[in-house]
Amino acid sequence: MMETNQLVDLHCHILPSVDDGPQSLEAAIELAIEAVADGVGYILATPHHLDRHYTNHAVTVRQAVKAFQTELTRRQIQLTLFPSQEIHVTGQLMARLDDVLGMDAEGKFLLLELPHEMVPNYVNEIVFQLLCRGITPIIAHPERNDQILASPQILFDLVRQGALAQVTATSLVGGFGRRVQRLAKQLVVGGLAQVVGSDAHASKDRAFAMTRAYQVLAAIEPGLPEQFKSNAKNLLNGEEIRVTATKVSKGSYFSWFYKGV
Repeated sequence: MMETNQLVDLHCHILPSVDDGPQSLEAAIELAIEAVADGVGYILATPHHLDRHYTNHAVTVRQAVKAFQTELTRRQIQLTLFPSQEIHVTGQLMARLDDVLGMDAEGKFLLLELPHEMVPNYVNEIVFQLLCRGITPIIAHPERNDQILASPQILFDLVRQGALAQVTATSLVGGFGRRVQRLAKQLVVGGLAQVVGSDAHASKDRAFAMTRAYQVLAAIEPGLPEQFKSNAKNLLNGEEIRVTATKVSKGSYFSWFYKGV
């Protein structure tokens, strides 16, 4: 059992009426109550930005977080929010960094979303340019990307280049099917994923599963829950985390290791 309100969720669509998350204040409050019940005390609010459907400017997100935090406090819901975005990868990303929120206050880490169906051929260049700016991209839910599912080598190359990755809690517990669950676990075992996030959108079909996900981590290896909790706190605080990644390819592990910080 997780300690009440100790988990850090680095990927959550909890803000009302900004993207495909809750469409009303009351629905967002319901999601917040569910987060607390699932052991989450700190949430990085990450509305979609720069994708085909949503543009959530940095200033707008900050205002939305402030307003929703005020409402949470008024209702005595023990949840602390921080402003961020789930940035959809685009060839124009570098030119739009002034409208991008990092995962930490100084913008050292950035939550980067790939298209679900493929990995654009310019992603390595974007990762390189971000790293040159002192920004480490964290790839959101790579286990749900069709191309990475077919060839995990793609994620391995991005991690070797200097990126990090976040698996979704629902993936680890099997909510997206066995194939996605299998890869999510492999990415954890292989060190290619360093944090878990809820990616919660709604209290019914896209809910929290953080406590259950941490139980899966414990079943994989007893020390993983503390490691992942520490990683989440460090990233939120803008602190580096240690990465030890094993090459993964179609469910098999090779004995080649990459170690870095």
